Amino acid sequence: MNENRQIVIIVTIMIIGVVLLAKLFMIQVIDDSFLRRAERNAVQRIVDYPYRGLVYDRNEELLVYNNPVFDLMVIPKEFKVKDTIRFCELFQIEKEKLIEKYTAAKKYSWVKPSPLIKQISTTDFARIQDYLIDYPGLFVMTRSVRAYPDSIAANALGYIAEIQARQLERDTLNYYSQGDYIGHSGMESQYEKILRGKKGAKYKMVNVRGVDKGSFKNGALDTASIAGKNIQSTIDIALQKYGEKLMKGKKGSVVAIEPKTGEILSMISAPIYDPNLLAGAAYGKNYKVLVTDSTRPLFLRPIQAKYPPGSIFKVVQSLIGLQWGVINPNTTLACNKSLVACHNHPNPVNLFGAIRNSCNPYYYQAFRMMINQEKSTNTYIDTQIGLDEWHTAVEKFGLGHEMGVDLPYESGGSVPSSKLYNKIYGEGRWKYSTIYSLSIGQGEMLVTPLQMANLAAIFANKGYYYTPHLVKAIDGENGSIPEEFTVKHEVGVDAHHFDMVQDAMAQALYGTATRAIIKDIAIAGKTGTAQNPHGEDHSVFVAFAPKEDPKIAIAVYVENEGWGGRAAASTASLMIEKYLRGHVERPELEKYVLIGNFGD
Repeated sequence: MNENRQIVIIVTIMIIGVVLLAKLFMIQVIDDSFLRRAERNAVQRIVDYPYRGLVYDRNEELLVYNNPVFDLMVIPKEFKVKDTIRFCELFQIEKEKLIEKYTAAKKYSWVKPSPLIKQISTTDFARIQDYLIDYPGLFVMTRSVRAYPDSIAANALGYIAEIQARQLERDTLNYYSQGDYIGHSGMESQYEKILRGKKGAKYKMVNVRGVDKGSFKNGALDTASIAGKNIQSTIDIALQKYGEKLMKGKKGSVVAIEPKTGEILSMISAPIYDPNLLAGAAYGKNYKVLVTDSTRPLFLRPIQAKYPPGSIFKVVQSLIGLQWGVINPNTTLACNKSLVACHNHPNPVNLFGAIRNSCNPYYYQAFRMMINQEKSTNTYIDTQIGLDEWHTAVEKFGLGHEMGVDLPYESGGSVPSSKLYNKIYGEGRWKYSTIYSLSIGQGEMLVTPLQMANLAAIFANKGYYYTPHLVKAIDGENGSIPEEFTVKHEVGVDAHHFDMVQDAMAQALYGTATRAIIKDIAIAGKTGTAQNPHGEDHSVFVAFAPKEDPKIAIAVYVENEGWGGRAAASTASLMIEKYLRGHVERPELEKYVLIGNFGD
């Protein structure tokens, strides 16, 4: 019985096999209807890329727009070229590059489209479009690249480029595909999800020769792309352009903030480059030049460069000392140069005089009074307690940590605590004489230019700030900016302590920064010189104006230009005048800054 059953099973399988083979023979050899149907029913999916959102300045002037370009796509299975030399001449591509691209396309997929020539301009597309019909397997996909009408704010705005492998791996929503463009830096990266929009898709019928046979199912499955949302930035085009003009040929940073809102009016990172260099077909070549430039134009100095704050930090020391009650406006101390070097000025000085004249020995002594308050009989422990309390107070000013500006790759700077010195020297093995350089903003303390501009905003606001930011509105909607930029941060110092400090900062210009004085505009400011172990010191200046109703707070760093009263103060003063008046009435000072011979 078992043997008969096996024979029946084998015979049944053989009969089924013969039937299937006969059917396949009919389909493939005798009946060509399936072939004709396949030719008719090949469906090609074409991605409909959305227009990226536009970026405007605070006055609704256009900063970034889209420029249409065309990607020439190839389907390797269908692509045929009889005369390679003529093809290369028509499409302006080298033979080796053509072979390289076609080989990569075949490796990706024999039947799916891949880019053959990217970012063809409208002019070049008009020249080649009549020849496309001669080359089966080719079609054009419309894309867009960024363009910049005023060629400013390159580092703040950022750029877009092809998505990288590591970015694709992090794309958990599978929005992107290889070859897509994505924000790589600046606002383009920070607001990628808002700016990018939503892709659509179109399905069309093509035969095996690539001939378009019309839409699939009359477009029932097609989806339209949705353009990205527009962003109104806080940048003021006129101020940004003027600042970049002043910083041309220099290295450093300028950050200007509207104190009452935290809106960044200008963010300049010098050396400056044209953002159009990183848009379009020449991106790869230009990026290589910029990234290998020894002056580091792609380095966003306002949020990534770290410097000692220098004498500007004396204002913070004054405010903390006043709040703690360790010093008061009448506290008078000798300018004892045996403690720390200082320049000549009236001696002794009270707190007002110390700020006005930037007296180093005054702050050496005042800082020691703040740190060593005899909370322990052990000097080492007492210093550790005092430093950690001071560290907590300083951090409230937005120092020692990332501020949360809406840009990627922000540095937090450094405000040392006892942990750092315990690590360097060992616990109980350091005291005030080890850390006294912090009293005048030197030593292990580091800040970014953005943090310094925010200090100027705090001095202007008498004790509070809003996190500096570059977005003012999204698609014109009020209240559309992230909530964190509307939170008021108090620094823990009573407002009345700022009155005398503001007065002293206003008078300081007459002692250390006379070039910064503007007729009929009261400025409160403070010069600084940031020590640079690698060469000439950096010129630093912070200020706000008008003193009684501040509209702008600013920090300027000009690298390797020494004393803050020259390069930095002059630049800041011109920026303030430009913003408040709309024009500059001091051509001689403007010429001085543009020439850049700050030794005179």
